[in-house]
Amino acid sequence: MSARPFELLVGTKNRHKAGEIRRLLRDMPVEVLDLSAFDELPAVAEEGETFEANAVAKAKGFAAMTGLPTIADDSGLEVDALGGRPGVFSARFAGPNANDDDNNRVLLEMLAHVPPFERTARYRCVIAFATPEAPVFASEGSVEGVIAPELRGTHGFGYDPLFYFPEYRGTFGQVGPDMKDCVSHRARALAQFKRLFIDYLSNLNI
Repeated sequence: MSARPFELLVGTKNRHKAGEIRRLLRDMPVEVLDLSAFDELPAVAEEGETFEANAVAKAKGFAAMTGLPTIADDSGLEVDALGGRPGVFSARFAGPNANDDDNNRVLLEMLAHVPPFERTARYRCVIAFATPEAPVFASEGSVEGVIAPELRGTHGFGYDPLFYFPEYRGTFGQVGPDMKDCVSHRARALAQFKRLFIDYLSNLNI
């Protein structure tokens, strides 16, 4: 496999997510683009009941619209005391126009009377890869943690200031991107993706 860059579109307008994926793929022979280069593209509806269904829909949709090989992720937080919610609704837990602050506030309100030992949760991520012709493969990663009683730290995005990772004795909002990139759900999904993607590129003789 040569070092010639391969254009790969990340199907997201979330600059934090795009930046995280770009960091995690920096050792791959790819030029990572994101949807900021395609302002006129419509959104792909996330109507699936699973992370995989939404990731595949976005990867296929944006690959078809741009003609570029595309990866897309769907990820979120599953809280055991809430029956796995917010799950696929993580980004819009507090409503369709919710931001991170809104979602974190609603989560804390719903867990206000839940004792610490029952606040177990996990971040999950599914990454799908598609070409304009067809979906190719999907990979998945997860990381276990606990929901903290209040926001801690200013790093990351989403629920990171509430997601306490016992091994690091801090939330993802406290530990910073370098430490988070070692263990996060997205890092684990991308590690699996990279192995599959190397095989894909090898078959293309790239």
